[in-house]
Amino acid sequence: MHINEEEGLLQAQDWIFPVPIAYGPGRLKEIGARCAAMGVTNPLIVTDRGSRDLPFVADLQSILSDAKLSCGVFFEISPNPRDDEIGAGRAVSRAGGHDAIIAIGGGSAMDGGKAICLTANNDVDLWDFDYLKPVPEIGPDQPFPKLITIPTTAGTGAETEATAMVTHTTKGMKFCIDHPDLTPSLALLDPELTLGLPAHLTAWTGADAMTHAIEAYSVPGFNPLCDGLALEGLALISKWLPVVMREPHNVAARGGMLVGSCLAGVAFLKGLGHVHAISHMVGAEYDTQHGLTNAIILPVVLRFNLPGMEDKVLRMAQAMGLKDTSTDAFIAEIERILDALDIPKSLSEIGVPGDCAARIAEKALQDAAASTNPRPADLAEMQNLVEQAIARAR
Repeated sequence: MHINEEEGLLQAQDWIFPVPIAYGPGRLKEIGARCAAMGVTNPLIVTDRGSRDLPFVADLQSILSDAKLSCGVFFEISPNPRDDEIGAGRAVSRAGGHDAIIAIGGGSAMDGGKAICLTANNDVDLWDFDYLKPVPEIGPDQPFPKLITIPTTAGTGAETEATAMVTHTTKGMKFCIDHPDLTPSLALLDPELTLGLPAHLTAWTGADAMTHAIEAYSVPGFNPLCDGLALEGLALISKWLPVVMREPHNVAARGGMLVGSCLAGVAFLKGLGHVHAISHMVGAEYDTQHGLTNAIILPVVLRFNLPGMEDKVLRMAQAMGLKDTSTDAFIAEIERILDALDIPKSLSEIGVPGDCAARIAEKALQDAAASTNPRPADLAEMQNLVEQAIARAR
């Protein structure tokens, strides 16, 4: 029997790539049984400060209690998670004897939960897990707690991998941390958890997912798996984002965005680019919302990157269903979408001052995402991008 996309988005789906994924409306109710099946008896729920009183935290606690499981809650995570917060979370995990981390919420909750998971059972310094450093040795007597990820926004796409972005409070910079032995044991994608997302966060996180798909596909190199996921993610996002903005209680639209975000998140295992390199450092210094920051910067970097990339622009434009597949038309469509989402036209509108451009540019060049941007930038070029984003991005 043929099932169309909308019907499929309303049904339970189980996927095993790249980690076990349970997708479908209402599937949060399975979390107790799934924890028990994994041998988890006392998970620590990690979320951000803004989510501590939202219904999904209480619902999760109730489901775990009904399954006769103990749990704790740690909610001291900022919009841009900090190293001192990760240290506090590690202490809570150890004191409570927790055997798993359930990261639930948006990108900050995902990053915070994963970083706590990296450090909970060992004495390795947090920054020794820096993505660019040699991989720390973890003894067999110090296994990572099981990691379960439950996104409540359709944007970050961080639920299928264990990398986390954390702010180094001394340096005022974000760094990527990870370890190859840590992967989520389960990513649970329940679109009903995103129904209560306010319109502005739906827009900001949706633009974030779109940015991930575009940046990941733009990264040079032969990786057809990531490229395919990026294009399908972009197709889903461009189809369902306008619908979910008009019809916020449309479960199929919420599901389409959640799956699109997830695919784009897997795709950026290939790398990202200057949008994220700049955004990470702006967020580290000014604690701006990550998806919103990405969305503002995106057109500036597209104008820098896309000339000469007509083949890739063609594929992205086709994925979005555009009739005019030229570079100018593609950028114009992205700007139209951002306008429709009421994304501010400059970083200055969200409190980023003009005099930080040189400092942000210098830090951005050190970000791992800068190394995979399709067009290299020197310091002067990067500063020019930052200055454009601050003054007028579109």
